[in-house]
Amino acid sequence: MSIIIDPTKIKPYGDTLDDGRMQFSFSLPAPANEQGKEAAKIVLSKMGLDEIEICYYKDLGEGFTHFIAYANTSVTVDLTTIKVKTVETPVMDMKETEEFVENNIGRTLTVIGACIESDAHTVGIDAIMNMKGYDHRYGLERYKCFNALNMGAQVTSEELLAKAAELDADIILVSQIVTQKDIHIKNLTRLIEMAEAEGVRDKMLFLCGGPRINHELAIELGYDAGFGTGSYATDVASFIAFHYAEKK
Repeated sequence: MSIIIDPTKIKPYGDTLDDGRMQFSFSLPAPANEQGKEAAKIVLSKMGLDEIEICYYKDLGEGFTHFIAYANTSVTVDLTTIKVKTVETPVMDMKETEEFVENNIGRTLTVIGACIESDAHTVGIDAIMNMKGYDHRYGLERYKCFNALNMGAQVTSEELLAKAAELDADIILVSQIVTQKDIHIKNLTRLIEMAEAEGVRDKMLFLCGGPRINHELAIELGYDAGFGTGSYATDVASFIAFHYAEKK
């Protein structure tokens, strides 16, 4: 028997559909005892939750405790009212992209990738750029249709734009993993502002990615596309291919 779900009234569930059961993980500057547990319950209660159960807690030292809890919510969401900006380009595998670029663009595209400014975490840019790729998807360095250069981490915006000018790049791909105090937004904004000041913003495709980046935010910041969690080299490569085919 199939389950009938009303898309206008969906809610979290744990054991049974629509029970509203949710799991929470958080820390408090409270002791790892009954007083601390009660404080955690009060926090969840003030969020409008009920049937609260603190199922685990651990002393983190220096007066802090980590709690894991379960609680119920009565909140529902209407899926039919949600509109999200996403990259709508069809996704091709590596061979399909190579053939598409050869047939529709007819030249090799130069892609420069980097993790800019103080961000030293290359896991994102490596997953997209490196030849070995990630999760059975090769990175852009393996594509015959791309001249791909991964500049690595802590690359200043000045260095990135200078290299792009030197290689006459078609695409700049930026990764931002560190997001404390919205530093990723400041870094991404600075790069676009510099590109605009140098008169090269419209001469290249600017893409960005990271765990707190989505397509809507990327567009808002002045980029052509954004790739968040769950994105692969195939998504980026396909977008690039279709974009340049449309421009030709």
